[in-house]
Amino acid sequence: MRLPLFLIGAAALAAASPVLVQKDSIPSNFSGSPGHIPENNPAPFPNNYERTGNLTQPPVKPFTPAGGKNVNKADIPVYEPFSDFDFQSLALALYQEYIELDLFNEGLRRFSDEEFEAVGINATERALIQVMANQEIGHATVISNMLGPNAPEMCEYQYPFETVHEFVDFCQKLTRWGEAGVYGFLPHLDSRPSAQLLLQSITVEARQQMAFRQLEGLPAMVEWHTIGIPQAFAWTLLAPHIKGCPKNNTHLVWQNFPALNIITNHPIVGEDYPAAVNTNRTALSAPGNEVYFFYEAPGKPVGPNNTYVTSTSAGEPQFAAWVSQLNVTYTPLYYVEAAEEGRNGTAKTFQPDGFLWDELNPLVNSTVFVVLTDTDLYLTPHNISIINEHVVAGPAVYQAG
Repeated sequence: MRLPLFLIGAAALAAASPVLVQKDSIPSNFSGSPGHIPENNPAPFPNNYERTGNLTQPPVKPFTPAGGKNVNKADIPVYEPFSDFDFQSLALALYQEYIELDLFNEGLRRFSDEEFEAVGINATERALIQVMANQEIGHATVISNMLGPNAPEMCEYQYPFETVHEFVDFCQKLTRWGEAGVYGFLPHLDSRPSAQLLLQSITVEARQQMAFRQLEGLPAMVEWHTIGIPQAFAWTLLAPHIKGCPKNNTHLVWQNFPALNIITNHPIVGEDYPAAVNTNRTALSAPGNEVYFFYEAPGKPVGPNNTYVTSTSAGEPQFAAWVSQLNVTYTPLYYVEAAEEGRNGTAKTFQPDGFLWDELNPLVNSTVFVVLTDTDLYLTPHNISIINEHVVAGPAVYQAG
């Protein structure tokens, strides 16, 4: 489909013209912008296929229309990476599966049955968490087998939770960036057989993410489409929680951006809202809510054994880019103070208004991502990684619903 597919709803289309950055004043219009297409942008690849529903070529064999990839008997699948891009992407996915295996078990080990019961998580639901931990054994195994003898090994981890609620909240956020990170690169893998096996693992992780939302007392699923993010987004979020790794582990090439924190983000639901199959609290925030950021300067050692360093190639922060469902939506920053060595930068923006396809589907809802950028480049799910060169800091996880 062509670019207009990804334009946001009518409430936001009115703001599709360029958004002015306001350094010292609060904007009065809360509609975001889908960004701009550069004047020298290449034209879309011409699609000569006629979408009539009628066959345009003879079937290649009975009951099989012409087209498709790797669908013939001669196409013997090889479940291995075919390129550096494949190996590095699969290695990132393996780092993610390893931490999930450790994390789910760690929560069950660290907290007593009584602590789980106090927030409405009973023995049956604790058994579900154990099932999800066991699933990670299979996920890690299949990726390790594809990578071969140089596959990364498990690491030592550090976690930001002290209560059961914080544990469950961290799990639902981590599984969200885990699934979103794979969705972002899956269509770009050179090895289609490897993509198939990874797809059949990551769809289970999507179910895990929903289960942790339910255990947290959040609405089970409020978005109509699941997010896909670049590898650098996922690695930036994951790396700070890896304390150390074996020396021979694969060094990932994906960028680590400076950390972005949201001071006004909405907290976990809390003990007043115990685990539930679903809830009618479909949103925790609203369009127009002011969002206050602070972000680090580049150059900070992070990740396993502090062997990675945060970096950015972007200019000064101008926009907050909200990555949600099929869209990247920009809102202008104001009250911006740039980060310098030894001092965090700060900025403010607002949660954008608008919807996707229908007013029943708000543009920003559920567990989404936001980064600070130096421009408002128009992007769609299949080319979202182009945003990397414009990221000043982030992503941060924004809990909208």
